[in-house]
Amino acid sequence: MRIIAGQFRGHRLVAFKAGHIRPTTDRVKESLFNRLQAKIPGAKVLDLFSGTGSLGLEALSRGAEHVQFVDSHPKSIGILKKNVQLLKVEGIVSISQADVRQFLKTLQAPYDLIFIDPPFTKKMADQVMADLASSKAFGPETTIAIESSHQEEMKDEYLPLVLLDRKEFGDKTLSLFQPKED
Repeated sequence: MRIIAGQFRGHRLVAFKAGHIRPTTDRVKESLFNRLQAKIPGAKVLDLFSGTGSLGLEALSRGAEHVQFVDSHPKSIGILKKNVQLLKVEGIVSISQADVRQFLKTLQAPYDLIFIDPPFTKKMADQVMADLASSKAFGPETTIAIESSHQEEMKDEYLPLVLLDRKEFGDKTLSLFQPKED
């Protein structure tokens, strides 16, 4: 697992194998970040189910201002902290060990970009999108990227969030959402 572009391009990240971790491949990451590149400089990013931090750290490498990482798994948090130290970005990240669905209920300010990569084994992408849609995590210009399994239900609308784009990569689906324009 590595950073593929930007300031930290080529840096290898600490990773581990576990049933709840399914790293985002370079192919998926490249497609996602090519699509979002214009929104990244100066962005406030929320990385839910952050695992080892690959998506949020890629955003920092490409110019994001701050990343809030959220994951409930202690081992993931430990690896994430090592990756943050490795890149020396402690001052521009926040790390919360928390249940993502509960964390969403506590938010009071929007993010510019939201990455969501829930464990495939729990098939909870639909539930998380419904929770996100009723939260204060997004504003009118927010873009949400969520990875899910082909076997998971993913709607085209979680009002006020609507599907912007969807692509399949092997057994994964990457969906982009944004708030519906009035």
